[in-house]
Amino acid sequence: MKILHTADWHIGKKLHKHELNEDFDLFIAWLVDYIKNHGIDVLLISGDIFDLANPSSEARKQYYQSLLQLKQLDCKIIATGGNHDSPAMLNAPAELMRALEMEVIGGIPENIRDVLIPIYDQNKKLELVIAAIPYLRDGDLRSGMNLTNYEDRLQAIREGIRNVFSTAEEICKNSFPGVPVIAMGHLYTAGIESSESERDIQIGNQAAFQASHFGDYFSYVALGHIHKPQQVKADIPVFYSGSPLPLSFSERKDEKRMLLIDTKKGFEPESIRLPNFRQLIRITGNLGELENKLLALENTSALTSLIEVELIEEQHDAQKVYALDMLINNFKKVGFEIVKQRAHFKNRLQGTAEIYDQSQQLEDLKPKEVFTELIANHEYTEEDKNEILAAFDEILEEVQSEKS
Repeated sequence: MKILHTADWHIGKKLHKHELNEDFDLFIAWLVDYIKNHGIDVLLISGDIFDLANPSSEARKQYYQSLLQLKQLDCKIIATGGNHDSPAMLNAPAELMRALEMEVIGGIPENIRDVLIPIYDQNKKLELVIAAIPYLRDGDLRSGMNLTNYEDRLQAIREGIRNVFSTAEEICKNSFPGVPVIAMGHLYTAGIESSESERDIQIGNQAAFQASHFGDYFSYVALGHIHKPQQVKADIPVFYSGSPLPLSFSERKDEKRMLLIDTKKGFEPESIRLPNFRQLIRITGNLGELENKLLALENTSALTSLIEVELIEEQHDAQKVYALDMLINNFKKVGFEIVKQRAHFKNRLQGTAEIYDQSQQLEDLKPKEVFTELIANHEYTEEDKNEILAAFDEILEEVQSEKS
């Protein structure tokens, strides 16, 4: 049996206000061809299907159209919710999805047995079980607990995650003895490389889950949340597939991947390189260097290449800022679009009230970055600071979850 592991589709994502819907359509077309040509039996999507908890009508349409294209293939689809997704929105059409041989689990159900999905071969023989565990929200993990200490809350979240996977393991041992089990998850594990486009989860990533706590029972753990594809050091194969598309300029050099598991060969995955549909280009230098680099650009991708431009000069000069604006405004090159510009002056002296460079755009700042700078102006003990940040993380997650 062949299983394809993907995650972090982020349908509806905008990069500096630039829609990435064309990128996603090209990815789905490529994915359909790959599944058809390689006889894929199961497609796993480990969370963050959408970029927003309350996606636009266009993003929802793209989601359902993609599922319809995939449904035409003889392939079982199993998707779980991530921290960007609304469990209620994903779960709403669950019965309809199930009738179409698709399983979508938006949030952790009351009965954990409901995340266990048996997979049968063409002869109706049970081949493996998927433990489709979605993103576990802090409220799910600490329900009924009245914890006021910061460290106790971190420990409760770690133990809560561990208990969910352990419970799924015990049920599988008793109900499906001898059958391989693939666990899905959407979480932050310790010691991995992340990207600037990922949202902090579980008290600002402080409750990072130790991969060793997955144990040695599962045959494979298919993770989502981290956009860079990578293996996690553990006793069993634990992998992040990464996102299929670059979702920030920090990911512009990443080789996007999917992971293919062929159970006839075992559970060590084969890394499948994805095509690059759009270039993300970051150009830095002084005015002359920027002009030369922009003139030398050559487009090699199917879609318009997006560019970030940063002017770097020694001394602050208003004329140079004006010249940068003129360079950007006059830039007209087919196949390229400048989506962001900033100026950085090495020797500029900032006043204590200037938290951020004036050229930095508001959309670049995460809510926690702004809040952290705010509390930095107050004298708090380290313990009080941790408590305040933990409370902020919890409120932020509630706000993001309730946007649906």
